[in-house]
Amino acid sequence: MTQLFFDFDGTIANSEQGIVAGIKYFVKKMQLTPLTNDQYRLFIGPTLSARMHQFYPTLDNTAVKQAIDLYQEYYADQGIFEMQIYPGVIPVLQQLHAAGFTMNVASTKPEAMIDRIVQHFDLNPYFSGLYGATMDESIRSSKTDVLAYALKEADAAASNSIMIGDRNTDMIGGRANGVPTIGVLYGFGDRSELSAAGADVIVSQPRDIPAGIEEILVGSVK
Repeated sequence: MTQLFFDFDGTIANSEQGIVAGIKYFVKKMQLTPLTNDQYRLFIGPTLSARMHQFYPTLDNTAVKQAIDLYQEYYADQGIFEMQIYPGVIPVLQQLHAAGFTMNVASTKPEAMIDRIVQHFDLNPYFSGLYGATMDESIRSSKTDVLAYALKEADAAASNSIMIGDRNTDMIGGRANGVPTIGVLYGFGDRSELSAAGADVIVSQPRDIPAGIEEILVGSVK
């Protein structure tokens, strides 16, 4: 049976509130130049260190690590549960689970945090594997790395797997690992971003995910 790998932020849950609050926390603590709301939203999806290098390129690795530590200080204490599961996601997970799919989370969140969140929202019955980055992002620092790790740990063949996510990093990670991809539009990415990153199928709502999976499985993607 095909194994499904779900991104978490922007795919399973709307986690903008907690993530953005954590970013603003380290920006204030480190007296960095505040960003716009749209720029803060761009932190959702990639690793924190990747966006730090983009928006604060003069910071050295020590300062980037300090920012990550401060972010996790806030997030682990408060921001971690400042999110909402997207409407319609749970019924889809139930449907796919009943159909026999093996489902996993593949996220650039630290793995320990994914475990806490999945337990908190009672998502354990649906997921066989929870795969993420290390706490300091020194290992598995991209979606490509996380998905490669997830495929190995889940003993999943790339050709018999599907990556589902809302950002270009999810599509890039899938393509780099030879995994077909489904981009979702209800998260933080848009159609142009997903198309440019090579999404095999793009769906609008959670309820459309099963049809997207079927489209890939019957070989009708370009």
